[in-house]
Amino acid sequence: MSGDSPQLDSIRAAIRDVPDFPKPGILFKDITPLLATPEAFRATVDLLAARIGAHKPDAVVGIESRGFIFAAPVAYKLGLPLQLARKSGKLPYKKVGVSYDLEYGSDRVEMHVDAIHAGSSYAIIDDLIATGGTAAATADLIELERGRIACCAFVIELAFLSGVERLGGRPVECLIRY
Repeated sequence: MSGDSPQLDSIRAAIRDVPDFPKPGILFKDITPLLATPEAFRATVDLLAARIGAHKPDAVVGIESRGFIFAAPVAYKLGLPLQLARKSGKLPYKKVGVSYDLEYGSDRVEMHVDAIHAGSSYAIIDDLIATGGTAAATADLIELERGRIACCAFVIELAFLSGVERLGGRPVECLIRY
């Protein structure tokens, strides 16, 4: 997908492929070079903010942990509150959560009980969507707390894993697709 725009080309060029990580046969998309390239990181935040802003969310929700890296500057740029969706046992205050199935086993995503306000809309941000389990669970949790999903936004989509389909038609923004 080169030729999209100079900004997207710079983002794509800053993402490193790491073969056989975390196990043989997996091609890991490493965002650490993107974070170390100020122009590419700035372009990523600017593009995410523009795409998310068009959905007019009331707040931003960052998914642990790499989603926090992008959600914080996007929330700052848009002048919106930032809430965190974390793995089980990481939040200090009263929390609500949703369990979800993984390929082998299950996991849980949690938020503080006062993070979601009924009727407000939320933009969910993560670095990457693969199978979509964590993003879908985060969206489900927001909706269980009577919030609305403005959009789900990702720097990278691994389209061959069909994670966007797991989001059930919720609006999705992805900068780079593989």
